[in-house]
Parts: sequence; C-alpha cells; structure tokens
Amino acid sequence: QVQLAESGGGLVQAGGSLRVSCVASGRSFLTHSMGWFRQAPGKEREFVAAISWSEGVTYYKYYGDSVKGRFTISRDNAKNTVYLQMNNLQPEDTAVYYCAASRTSRSLQSISTMADVGYWGQGTQVTVSS
Repeated sequence: QVQLAESGGGLVQAGGSLRVSCVASGRSFLTHSMGWFRQAPGKEREFVAAISWSEGVTYYKYYGDSVKGRFTISRDNAKNTVYLQMNNLQPEDTAVYYCAASRTSRSLQSISTMADVGYWGQGTQVTVSS
C-alpha cells in the first residue's frame, strides 16, 4: 500500500520556523517529482513547493510566490523523505500542509498543479499565531 505520511506540523509564533517531513512507503518515488500543497479553511488548496527527481545531484526547486525566500524544499532519497523548511512564518501560512508525489515518473515537468499529483498524504496542521 502506497502511503505518504507527513509529520512536524504544530503551533508556532509569527516569525518562527518549522520543518515538516513526508515519508513515502509502499513504493519508491526516486523518479517522481515531490511537492507540498496547503489548504487554509475556506480556501482552495494551493501549490507551495516542488522538487524534481534526478539521476545525478542536481535538483530543480519551485515555489509559490507567497513562500519564495522563506520556504525551502529538499529530499533525501535514501530515506524516501521530502522536507519543507519554513522560516519567518506568518499567520497567513496557517493551513493543513499536504505532501504530494507526481502522477508519472521520469517526467520532465515537476509538480505545479493538483492535476500533476498522483499521490497525497493525509496532511499536517501548521498554525501560526500573531
């Protein structure tokens, strides 16, 4: 059974940092783009960040406009894990954060929309207080 399990969410004050993790099990996602989306109450799910797959050492990273310069995505293929480091968190970052894996493997295009996603995690809550 394929599973993406997020962890690391919680409550933090504005200006603080959190790192959320996503561990994949049931299959390897070495050749899949991985990413993060978030959904705040009453809002649509939005793209946060994505990281490409690679057969070498170069990974391409993409970010939503609202998190550029504050969030960093990374992956550890040996641990089948993807991370999202979130710095300078603001109340508007409050949301459920979802891990995502691309629908297809070895694609030249990384995740950018929900249509690109084939696998979802269950989500982890991040709450930023002012």
